[in-house]
Amino acid sequence: MELVLVRHAQPEWSRDQTARVDPGLTVLGREQADLTGRRLCDEHFDQVLVSTATRALETASPIVTHHQQSPRYERSWLHEIHMPGAWEGTPQAEVVRIFSEARLRPREAWWDGVPGGESFRDFHARVTTGLVAELAEIGVEQDDDGLWHVPDGSPRLLLIAHAGTNSVVLSRLLGLTPEPWEWERFASNHASLTVLRAVPIAGRHIFSLQLFSDVSHLPTELVTA
Repeated sequence: MELVLVRHAQPEWSRDQTARVDPGLTVLGREQADLTGRRLCDEHFDQVLVSTATRALETASPIVTHHQQSPRYERSWLHEIHMPGAWEGTPQAEVVRIFSEARLRPREAWWDGVPGGESFRDFHARVTTGLVAELAEIGVEQDDDGLWHVPDGSPRLLLIAHAGTNSVVLSRLLGLTPEPWEWERFASNHASLTVLRAVPIAGRHIFSLQLFSDVSHLPTELVTA
């Protein structure tokens, strides 16, 4: 079994110097998404799961074009941590200031998230609960020892989501202790590919990180973070 994680392409976080909470892609981002679609056009996926965020859906569009035979599902649990809706239309410089100051908070405050937004506690619970339930639907379940039962013939999944979401998925499947800054320890580029593979161990399985933040399908001038 393999899970291929795609981070969305470059989003247009700011338009006319004002912030956008659920942006689409930039012109460069659309080019990144198209090249990602071409990279994956010869790959086979049994299911394609996509975040409900606009930037993820737009990234998915040129990818799913090549995978019309693969069932595609939108999943709200894949959505990035929710930012305050009140930020829509506020000066981008103000949002940058809030994030810069937030980086200096102690660990416990990081768990609380930014005021008005989803806490990291709730975000982590949402993603991990959704992931575990999704895997259980196909018979992939974890036992009390932390090892996984992965039936023969388990599907190959493509997840198109976000830096934060993908980082929580990585942390959960690799058995790491969660941190409220997952996207910092698993920093990935836009439109990058990360691959997890189920590997037999001790009569069951673990998930092994095979590839991380691969952007070999993008020319250097199109690589963004």
